[in-house]
Amino acid sequence: MFTEYKNLPNNSRVWIYQADREFTENEINFISERAEDFINQWTRHGDDLKGSFTIKYNQFLVLAVDESFNNVSGCSIDSSVRFIKELENELKLDLMDKMNITFKDNDNINLVKLSDFQRFAKEQKVTAETIVFNNMVNTKADFENNWEIPAKESWHKCFLV
Repeated sequence: MFTEYKNLPNNSRVWIYQADREFTENEINFISERAEDFINQWTRHGDDLKGSFTIKYNQFLVLAVDESFNNVSGCSIDSSVRFIKELENELKLDLMDKMNITFKDNDNINLVKLSDFQRFAKEQKVTAETIVFNNMVNTKADFENNWEIPAKESWHKCFLV
């Protein structure tokens, strides 16, 4: 059951999928339509899930579920992964590569391989103050407050000089 993202409680569970490139305007419309359709049929053992999505910076798709309504199960998580893989195939992009790291350089969003991020840290092109995207957050509140943070406050800090 789809609901507006802003109406989900702060303890809603989130999954962040970063694309390997920006979405076009047409792709954003396509993703939005497909995501709403998916969420409207998303269930846990036959019970509706109350969920939503948001798109950030034309590059991040965030799925969210209000677990105070119904908890997700392994099967419902699997169905969301199948949905993401279908989007990848249809739009010819990668949303699942966890070895890609994103960070801000002024207003630019940079996506690099982990090895490049490590090299940038050694070269101090990425510093403790560089804003990184912590895609490991689990709740809506964490997403809104701890997703874009300085590298020194994230798991990324292990790569800093």
